[in-house]
Amino acid sequence: MNIAGRIVAIAALLLIAVTAMAEEKRWVSSEGTALKAEASATSESVVDVLIGTEVTLVESGGRWLKVRTAAGKEGWVYAGRVSVTPPDGEVAASDGGIFGDSMKNSQITTAKADSARSIRGLSPETVKYAKSRGTPELVKKNLDVILARKVTAAELKAFLLEGHIGEYAQVQRGAK
Repeated sequence: MNIAGRIVAIAALLLIAVTAMAEEKRWVSSEGTALKAEASATSESVVDVLIGTEVTLVESGGRWLKVRTAAGKEGWVYAGRVSVTPPDGEVAASDGGIFGDSMKNSQITTAKADSARSIRGLSPETVKYAKSRGTPELVKKNLDVILARKVTAAELKAFLLEGHIGEYAQVQRGAK
């Protein structure tokens, strides 16, 4: 193949790759997700998006992705708040589990059955084991209190911000 033919082939491959990336789909997998004006958790919100919303990848900036909604709204979203597959059901218990509604329809890659069971409480096998080991009833009651705890969206955001976790990993202390 001559040089001109190679250049045309390379240009065609680049065009295909760019087109494929431009049409790459993602789905919002976290409650409370907002598209941001800039790739920062503290940036102004452009629009709130619901779990399951399909977005098109426009640009990748590491931990942040620039996306476009079907309505044409563009903004940056933390990569951990979207999934490469559409949501397919609830992970948490129907009452929201210990994380409130923030875990519903999440695309967490851990074993869904184990996660859901741990959110709802001890499995029957674990209860049987605890009884066989003589675990005090007070310990079980205290665990039940912890498992019944609901975390609000504001509490979850404060926790993530204070711990510099997820999209708040690069936020400076004192910023909100």
